[in-house]
Amino acid sequence: MIRALGVLLAAAAAAAPAWAAPGTISVGLAAGASPDRVVWAVENATGGKVVRRLGSLHALVVEVRDVDTAIEAARRLPGVEFVESDEAKRELDFVPNDPLLPQQWYVPAIKAFDFWPEKPELAPVGELTPVIVAVVDSGIDGDHPDFQGRILVARSFVKTPPNVDSVGHGTMVAGEIAAALDNGVGIAGVAFPAQLLIAKVVGPDGSISLDAEARAIRWAVDRGARVVNLSLGGPRNPDNPERDTFSELEQRAIDYAVSKGAVVVAATGNCQDVCPYRYASYPAALAHVVGVSALGPNGTTPSFSNRDAIYNDIAAPGQGIVSTFPLALSDPSCDQPGYSICANVEDYRRGEGTSFAAPLVSAAAALLLSVRPDLEASQVVDILERTAVDIQDPGRDKQSGDGQLDLAAALTALSGPIPPADRYEPNDDAGDRAYTLWGSSRTVEATVDYYEDPTDVYKIRLRAGERAQFKLRGPEGTDVNLVLWRPGAENIEAFPPRGLVAKVANKPGPRELLRFTADEGGWYYLEVKLSKGAGGPYRLTVEKTR
Repeated sequence: MIRALGVLLAAAAAAAPAWAAPGTISVGLAAGASPDRVVWAVENATGGKVVRRLGSLHALVVEVRDVDTAIEAARRLPGVEFVESDEAKRELDFVPNDPLLPQQWYVPAIKAFDFWPEKPELAPVGELTPVIVAVVDSGIDGDHPDFQGRILVARSFVKTPPNVDSVGHGTMVAGEIAAALDNGVGIAGVAFPAQLLIAKVVGPDGSISLDAEARAIRWAVDRGARVVNLSLGGPRNPDNPERDTFSELEQRAIDYAVSKGAVVVAATGNCQDVCPYRYASYPAALAHVVGVSALGPNGTTPSFSNRDAIYNDIAAPGQGIVSTFPLALSDPSCDQPGYSICANVEDYRRGEGTSFAAPLVSAAAALLLSVRPDLEASQVVDILERTAVDIQDPGRDKQSGDGQLDLAAALTALSGPIPPADRYEPNDDAGDRAYTLWGSSRTVEATVDYYEDPTDVYKIRLRAGERAQFKLRGPEGTDVNLVLWRPGAENIEAFPPRGLVAKVANKPGPRELLRFTADEGGWYYLEVKLSKGAGGPYRLTVEKTR
């Protein structure tokens, strides 16, 4: 009987139609099926030949004279779990032709080009939108071939020209972000849709004044910068306030950038006297700034990279970095002048520092905005940190924050649910930083985040004798409190002067209710304070009655 069936099957498969399309098919074996019996049945049913047995995968590869006919015949056989054509192919991810790319170990480490099978085009031909990225640094070599057509505007806030970089630092940072891609020259910049705003703030003596930095940030965002890279910093030292370099001017410049919708990225800093140092530097240690620490080629945190349990948000390669470098500062006897491997200063040949980790995160932010220009800055930051690869200690840690930057995962996340934006930021303190809530009844939907934004402050006008009710519904699994500050409060402090706090609602959990009757008229400040938990969206309802 089996022999007769085989003759009939062979006869049915013998005559392939004139329009037959030869090729190969894959056949999966059902659990418990005999491989020899399935091979015999498939060859007889399809008239083909099994050319490969994938034993560990429980599958066969079969050459057939007509793919469509063979698929239909094989699907009806007992012991067959699936049948599919092998016509579908996989392609290599996009690989730029820049000759120094093999020395840019950090490009594959962050999966810079893995998302695209080929180089995407910019609008109006393609789907990517150009994004303006500001590099606040030591200037740039404006004559460098890898920056031709990449610099939108350059301005100096010191007394030397912006298109001359006598240090080399700014040119390296800018190259990581936006060196021309796939042009057969030098390195490959990660943010290929980026246009650069160059703000030179490093003076002839190598120092950076806070005034120059603040003016540069304001200038950049006023000219449309969606991303601001700050590979600079000063020490934060809570243990010794006299050595802490917090600047109110710098904080206001950051707040201004955030209010204009810019993603601000800063290096967490490199240790000096004590290594490793346990605090991130300013401005990385300011609210709404993405603090970036360094990683070495082995995936660990180098000893020079500052640690910080709060302000170190994400890690990126920052050791052995190859990038652009001023031609005037290159060794003329070197084969690749204009690149850091030929720097006449040995320190730049190694390319070590959190300064060179931060621009990779800036580039990633620019790419997200290029794909989705409608994203708010807080959404970009959330995606980058949420898709980072957890490394070293489980969960968020002081060495690498939320983990290693994964650009492919971040771009893939754009096809899923996007976290809600918080349109009230920055509202982190009293005074002009608070968001004013007008009217007798308001409902606010916003977010708090333990690491990025644990406090929101709202400015509310109350008349003497007026009653107010504040109802908060915070994120589940958190402890969120309400603090009402009296008129005259200038800033929200952990230990406020006596008399400035009007009332507190601080029962455990995510919900609070605070009722208050004003004994004096004026502008009060309502603080929403995340005390415990990762954070998330909350709803605040304000009701005022006489």
